[in-house]
Amino acid sequence: MAFIPAKASAWFEIPVTDMDRARAFYGSVLQNDLILEESGPNPIAMFAAEERTASGHIYSGKPAAPGTGPTIHLSVAAPIEDALERVRQNGGQVVSPAISIPAGTFAYCLDPDGNSFGLFV
Repeated sequence: MAFIPAKASAWFEIPVTDMDRARAFYGSVLQNDLILEESGPNPIAMFAAEERTASGHIYSGKPAAPGTGPTIHLSVAAPIEDALERVRQNGGQVVSPAISIPAGTFAYCLDPDGNSFGLFV
């Protein structure tokens, strides 16, 4: 029997070397505050989302070599160009132009730790 989940992704984690810098970076790019959670063994900062079924967090850890880890796509408000400018202004890199597909528009970026992520409108 096959298991088909309601959502393909359950949770994601992004390792960062400096929690304060990463919280400021993602908070600025996504235009919302990451929620500090200290109830577990290590502090994490969770991405704000209406539904927790497919969200994630950043944590203090060792990132993969720049641009080599998995790519998580994060939702942003349109226009995507504004979000890409916030990436640049906050120490990240935009590594692709905005790409339009039937489902929306996205672009690939790197955070200050070199983690690959996409922005999706």
